Amino acid sequence: MKKIRIGKEQAIQRIRNFCAYQERAQQEVRDKLYEFGMSKDEVEEILSDLIAENFLNEERFAVQYAGGHFRIKGWGKLKISHALQQKRVSSYNIKKALSAIDLDAYEITLAELAAKKWNSLKGERGISKMAKTQAFLHQRGFEPQLFQPIVQKLFKER
Repeated sequence: MKKIRIGKEQAIQRIRNFCAYQERAQQEVRDKLYEFGMSKDEVEEILSDLIAENFLNEERFAVQYAGGHFRIKGWGKLKISHALQQKRVSSYNIKKALSAIDLDAYEITLAELAAKKWNSLKGERGISKMAKTQAFLHQRGFEPQLFQPIVQKLFKER
């Protein structure tokens, strides 16, 4: 990325707007400040100010990220956890975010996704259909111990 050097006050204003637009992970904000050409000391000082002013809250970010990706994209907890790790969110905040997902809604979504995938595999038979459904749910980040009984039930009902 191209680094541009801007003044500290201008950087603070831009980064406040950046954080106000949507929830951000601390690492995203840190990277953006480095793009502005800030030094390490300036970045850490600005970050601590943003946290104190409640512009930046990693727990709030993690909970919203997890909830949004579950509801909108249909991701499972494993995929959400991995994505939050990629954003360098602490394991404590990842656990909090995952526990904020409603278990009943999680199981309903899992069952709906499994049934939808199962029904979309028209030309497939038996074990192949089962394997493709399981692979789809695994790729979506759902736990095998949760989706295997659902897929087994779909297989028996065919």
